[in-house]
Amino acid sequence: LHRNGPVVARHDWAIAVQFAHQLEARLRPGAPTLFPYATDAADMGAEAVWKEHRESTRGRDLDITGLSWEMLEAQGPQQWPLEDGTTTGKARLYEDGVFPTADGRARFVAHAWQPTAEPRESRYPFSLTTGRLRDQWHGMTRTGTLGRLFGHVAEPSLQMHPQDMERRKLASGDLVHVTSKRGSIVVPVQADTTLGLSQVFMAMHWGSEFLSGVSSTGERLAGVNALTTSAFCPTSKQPELKHAAVKVLKAELPWTLLAMAWLPAEGALAAREALSALMAQFPYFQYTSCVPFSNNTPLDEPGRERTGVLLRAAAHEAPPDALIAQIEALLGMAGADTLRYADKKRGQRRAARLARQGDNTTLEGIVLAGDTSAEGWLKTLLQEELPAQTYGRLLLVPGAKAPVAVQSRGKPVCTCFNVTDAAITAQLAHCHGTDDDRLAQLQGQLRCGTNCGSCVPELKRMVRNTGPLASKPLAQAVI
Repeated sequence: LHRNGPVVARHDWAIAVQFAHQLEARLRPGAPTLFPYATDAADMGAEAVWKEHRESTRGRDLDITGLSWEMLEAQGPQQWPLEDGTTTGKARLYEDGVFPTADGRARFVAHAWQPTAEPRESRYPFSLTTGRLRDQWHGMTRTGTLGRLFGHVAEPSLQMHPQDMERRKLASGDLVHVTSKRGSIVVPVQADTTLGLSQVFMAMHWGSEFLSGVSSTGERLAGVNALTTSAFCPTSKQPELKHAAVKVLKAELPWTLLAMAWLPAEGALAAREALSALMAQFPYFQYTSCVPFSNNTPLDEPGRERTGVLLRAAAHEAPPDALIAQIEALLGMAGADTLRYADKKRGQRRAARLARQGDNTTLEGIVLAGDTSAEGWLKTLLQEELPAQTYGRLLLVPGAKAPVAVQSRGKPVCTCFNVTDAAITAQLAHCHGTDDDRLAQLQGQLRCGTNCGSCVPELKRMVRNTGPLASKPLAQAVI
């Protein structure tokens, strides 16, 4: 999608070829093209590009000259090398014991062990590790625009072992200062039993595009790379981003804000960029994060998918009302269809936008400023598009307890088909047999893990942790 509306998508290779053709017209006018690929016939062009690549492997250890386009289409991925004249790939590379060196013998390089460039110490007692999230990629320049891909991990956070959190009197969702010798950021902390003690984790994707704020001296706070070390391997040039020594302290920021709303698909990215620019222009908040979200409808129901924007912020004191009004306007909550409440003395504002379709009323947007204790049920009501007609002005009532019970569907595990952990746990109660049997039954019933496969490792963990159903005693068996 283009920010001004949908456009026709093109293959990456076709974009590169068309760009090359334009360069050729300028640099080699009248000369035969070096890129004879049919970009107007996607399949033919893709096959031609692939055949050129295939020929470039001839005689090399990754030789795939025996592989054909038809074989790939009919049989799927093949093991390489698969040389010309063969029909199957080799099970093991270098199985003949000959390696691509002058004498054909393998070379082993034994490096002396070296410690991390920045070990933990008393002032920085935690090892910060970074890595990617299951559904995101690198700087999220592409994946970061899709609300669906935030279903599994919705917002920036720092993972920490529950025992370390208990020692520091931290609860999941509390804001913390994470500080290294190079910089500091503010981010929510979340409990994670998969981490070791004195170890914390933060995904490498959470850069300044999604996470920001200002320090007590007014300095802009960036994302996770504000913490990491610049040390790198002198041989491979790989940076040591996987380990940095940090300290973690609770952030006392009593004024909090949550603003989220459904927006037209073509306007969500523009709204998120405008909110980020607004936060940079008026540095009142010590912590802000801004991410897209989705209703995570199954991929085979594209007409129902919706996109929204979620802004979270925290500060020592309430910002000017005009700034909150700007946030509301950017989220489409400046009209007469928005309910409002304001308590200037306490620095609190609340707003809720409703939409009616026939007999059904849904919550389309909320702003909780100063008191976000109602986040739990209001966020569920909005994101899961639950009926809201029975609430009315009760939507503006503060407090963690919903005036009318709200039942969440659970946390998404399979984002392709919007299958939650609660649905998986409930279905596993009816599955029998080995772990593989129960996984197959689970996938057959809910379709989770049958499309992109990225959730399969988590599904397997859930299957193992649930355990098989006990067999019925023989006397109770149905004959």
